[in-house]
Amino acid sequence: MDDNPTSLKALFSSAEEKRLAVESSRYPPNSPEYNDAVSSAIQNYQTCLSQISSLSLFSPNETLEDLSTSELPYLLTNFHLAELTQRLPTASLQDRKRLLIAARDAYERYLHLSDSYDLLSPPYKKLLERYTDAPLEFAAASTTDPALRRDAKIANLKAEKELRTKLEFLRKRPEYGSGADGGDEEVVRQTHLAHLAFSTHMTFQALESLNREWDILRQAPEPLLPGAQEASEEDARRRAAGQDGYSDKLDQPLRRLQSVMGGPLLTKQGKPLQPFTLLGNRQDLAKGVFRPGHNLPTMTIDEYLEEEKKRGGIIEGGGEASGRRPEPDEDNYEKADAETLKAREWDEFKEANHRGSGNTLNRG
Repeated sequence: MDDNPTSLKALFSSAEEKRLAVESSRYPPNSPEYNDAVSSAIQNYQTCLSQISSLSLFSPNETLEDLSTSELPYLLTNFHLAELTQRLPTASLQDRKRLLIAARDAYERYLHLSDSYDLLSPPYKKLLERYTDAPLEFAAASTTDPALRRDAKIANLKAEKELRTKLEFLRKRPEYGSGADGGDEEVVRQTHLAHLAFSTHMTFQALESLNREWDILRQAPEPLLPGAQEASEEDARRRAAGQDGYSDKLDQPLRRLQSVMGGPLLTKQGKPLQPFTLLGNRQDLAKGVFRPGHNLPTMTIDEYLEEEKKRGGIIEGGGEASGRRPEPDEDNYEKADAETLKAREWDEFKEANHRGSGNTLNRG
């Protein structure tokens, strides 16, 4: 059992060296040397995870105080694994999607492990809750206002700079020494915790960037299958060569048209052999011989107005017609008596209320 921690330490140290070599590498991203370096570092971190699991190094029943200072760097294994996975070059969209899924899974394991040890500050706890609710729609700035998104991005960059500066300052302190074995215990522990805080911030930024890339890949057209690709290339070659009597040109050579005139219109596969025009019957052609080039009206103005009146499109009344009174009906005695009574009431009202008697507002 005593050899296992030493083996884990050696594996993790080797993985860290390879990761730093990848970050400082000058190999082109698509070169075989770069791919081998990234793959080797990923393999070392995966072996570290297997060792950590077999040793039961982390437990949900533990707290941060239960972890020794030398065990804190192992919390970053999934974070480094996710970063390196995103660096792997790929040859197709499907391979890139699989890498993004693997990187997302590693980032999530890192966040949940950090949360179990209460390493997430309140702002990052809220970000983790938002991410858990909608992983594929997560964004560090949950606003659609461009100005607010810009302010949030500036705040994220400022926080990243502050965390990076703090980490570099702790690492440069003399008390840090050469690490957990050669430096002051408290300073080394603070340095590891600062590294974890910085990695947590970068994780949420990486998840937002990962979602943006995922949207782009999702909108990309699906590649053709190998058989379909070969058939498409063969069809293109046949069209270019003019085989099987097919050509993209609308105006074919005259000798070609003369050779097929008088034969069938279509081949057995349905391809046209000679130009032809689809026409109507003879009666339709005869009706259109002496017609004008424009469309003639189908009804008169009076017929149109009548149709509009039927469907309620014309409003009658108003104008001079509104001032015309209908002729009184001399045989309708009830209506005549009502109008006479109304006129008398109006006369009595005018006698009781002289003109201007109610306007007392402007009198002196």
